[in-house]
Amino acid sequence: MVRSLLPFVLLAVAACGAPENQPSVSFTVRLSEAAVNEMDARGLETPVHGRVFVIISRSEEREPRLQTGVSGVPFWSIPVEGLAGGSAVEVSAASEGLLGFPMDHPGELPPGEYFAQALVSAYTTFNRADGHTVSMHLNAGEGQNQWRAPGNAHSSPVRFSVPETGRTHLELTVDTVIQPDHPVPAGGSLQQGNPPDTDWVKYPKIRSALLSEFWGHDIWIGANVLLPAGYESSSKSYPVVYLQGHFPGDGAPFGFDPEGQSRGARTEGFSEWWASGDAPAVIAVSIRDANPYYDTSYSVDSDNLGPYGRAITEELIPHLESQFRMVPAEWARVVAGGSTGGWEAIAMQVFYPDYFGGSWGWCPDPVDFNYYQIVNVYEDENAYYTDSEWHRVERPNARSFDGNVRSTVRQENRLEYATGPGSRSGGQWAIWEAVFGPVGDDGYPRPIWDPVTGAIDRQTAEFWRANYDIHQHLRANWETLAGKLDGKLHIAVGDMDSYYLDNAVYLLDEFLRNTQPRIEADIEYGRRKPHCWIGYSPSGSGEDLTYREFIEEAAAHMLANAPRGFDAP
Repeated sequence: MVRSLLPFVLLAVAACGAPENQPSVSFTVRLSEAAVNEMDARGLETPVHGRVFVIISRSEEREPRLQTGVSGVPFWSIPVEGLAGGSAVEVSAASEGLLGFPMDHPGELPPGEYFAQALVSAYTTFNRADGHTVSMHLNAGEGQNQWRAPGNAHSSPVRFSVPETGRTHLELTVDTVIQPDHPVPAGGSLQQGNPPDTDWVKYPKIRSALLSEFWGHDIWIGANVLLPAGYESSSKSYPVVYLQGHFPGDGAPFGFDPEGQSRGARTEGFSEWWASGDAPAVIAVSIRDANPYYDTSYSVDSDNLGPYGRAITEELIPHLESQFRMVPAEWARVVAGGSTGGWEAIAMQVFYPDYFGGSWGWCPDPVDFNYYQIVNVYEDENAYYTDSEWHRVERPNARSFDGNVRSTVRQENRLEYATGPGSRSGGQWAIWEAVFGPVGDDGYPRPIWDPVTGAIDRQTAEFWRANYDIHQHLRANWETLAGKLDGKLHIAVGDMDSYYLDNAVYLLDEFLRNTQPRIEADIEYGRRKPHCWIGYSPSGSGEDLTYREFIEEAAAHMLANAPRGFDAP
């Protein structure tokens, strides 16, 4: 109760303390009947419950909704229930439940010329198997981005002025429903998208019985399967490289493009090489597992997301192995990924040590919560500030490789809180709370810290330590895990990682180097390298690792561990 009331108390104080001549700015947002009808036809719950946003920009180069972010444009949001076609709500300093970023309310806008746009984010009701009923945004094929989600609706941008004094009121009509990138087949679902198969890439998708039971709602998961040259003309089975990370959409693993278009040094020449027949004969797979919290599940079971680890290992991968000629064996499954995917790659190997035969975790999310980015959730009192007797300093959230700070932990958490309280922002901090944390009394994740003040909840931190701190999990289970992980862990991180993720890797590295029994583990640091560095080239040139070089390394690793007599394609 204190946590939920505090932002409104602060808002009331701010409003009372405002200068008398401060301009009053408010908006009426009306949802058209045509938009509601189309949302209903797309399978969304109507009348709409969810959040209504008003986004402001000084530029008309892009729609305001596409300019949001921690360094982006201002917006405000309110919760709505039963928003029917033709009905309207007001967004102003007086609106109940108003949240904003980076300003508390529209009246703080300085005088000037602006463009305004409204957006309605539609939620879905989930009657979960744990007895909780929650209302959240269900992924609609875009990952988990409420600003771009098919089925959500928005208005056209409208120009308006804020004068030096006086009242400004603007009406915005939400009449455009965002369309999916690809048509939804009859009886299909928006979830995970519906990309059409190509000669090189296939897009299977299945309804997960495990996840559907947990959520009390049909939940789908899928994969993007990149086939090697010669697959169609061969009868042999192939080892598989699983590439983990953010929602891949209809993109092929490792940026493969049949037209041979390169997207950077890491992919230079990769597509031509893969298609030439000179590449190792492996299948590459990326997973589509967007969920109500984020654009990927982190590939482990959790109290808030449900059994995504089991769904991937017991449903999705067995389905893929039945549909494609994949070798269904531990040695023939390796996993790699960067950032979020880096944590997933390490966690999948550590939590499922007998299922995967090797992992490459690049610039991984925090593998030790003594450094949750730059916050120690076990010892620090506050996530947003460090305090001394006379000074309070904000904690940085992101930096450039030269050390310049781009944003703070408080700023990004405030952005997410205004986008969707209850860990419903679709953002990075939200998914960490959902994956790592226990379920709160209200059915949403119990926050690791107060979203307004930053005060850390020590009880929640201890739950994190006992369940999802990878370093602590290894310490607690080393006698069992050491032999199963020998030679399987490969980690790379820049020593100027943009999100301070190198700090947690140092702690894990120290443990692996000094604990008995010792195992073979490869941990590499890139000097002055930012997020997301994946290692140096094995050529000794000092250049960065390319995807071509990685595939060669992963394939060699798998073949070195293949049983005698394996007839490699």
